[in-house]
Amino acid sequence: MAGRIQDRVAVITGGCSGIGLATVQRFVQEGARVVIGDIDDDRGHQLVEQLGGAGVATYVHVDVTSKDEVDALFRTAKDVYGSVDIAFNNAGISPPEDDSILDTDLDAWRKVQEVNLTSVYLCCKAALPHMLEQGRGSIINTASFVAVMGAATSQISYSASKGGVLSMTRELGVQFARQGVRVNALCPGPVNTPLLQELFAKDAERAARRLVHVPMGRFGEPEEMASAVLFLASDDSSFMTASTFLVDGGISGAYVTPL
Repeated sequence: MAGRIQDRVAVITGGCSGIGLATVQRFVQEGARVVIGDIDDDRGHQLVEQLGGAGVATYVHVDVTSKDEVDALFRTAKDVYGSVDIAFNNAGISPPEDDSILDTDLDAWRKVQEVNLTSVYLCCKAALPHMLEQGRGSIINTASFVAVMGAATSQISYSASKGGVLSMTRELGVQFARQGVRVNALCPGPVNTPLLQELFAKDAERAARRLVHVPMGRFGEPEEMASAVLFLASDDSSFMTASTFLVDGGISGAYVTPL
């Protein structure tokens, strides 16, 4: 039986871990061919073999803050598989030095903005010409629940960057809607990824404060986010664009979370 994105070509950044990895695996299960962009070369090449080889997946080393490398990533998808149908612009960081505005220095601010926001601009800019030429495409940008409400723990540049991703997504979704390209923002709540696990290891109290605010009482799993990305990538969401797709365990709907 054909999958929900059978024979479509997807480009996924940050595809070697966390939400990106879960999405790579789910997309292949659903019949897509996937170009994985990341900086973990060993893991990337291993992943291609695990998925079934070059007929199914291709790995490209990419610094998502480099226009030349991002352009090459999307060009690879077109050259190898013939189209760019889906772009999941997912790479991001949340370093511990990004804290209160009073403590976060300019270098830390700029680093997070470059990786989390500028990279999404570059990926959209690279993906759109391919999609417009085809007259179809789905772009999914990873924002965050902190793009729509204040974070429980200070992370000034991360929050600002994700707000930028959400605003850019809305504009692009409106701009290109009549040309067959949909652009939506995935807004996850806290997810059990290496990024969050690293935060627990470095500052358990800070990480635990996040869980207090989740009505469902647990963190999300990468596979749950991958299911949401699949929905946005597939024709199941064909009347959705410029959307804020919250998958946050109820955080954004809660005024006070019962303990």
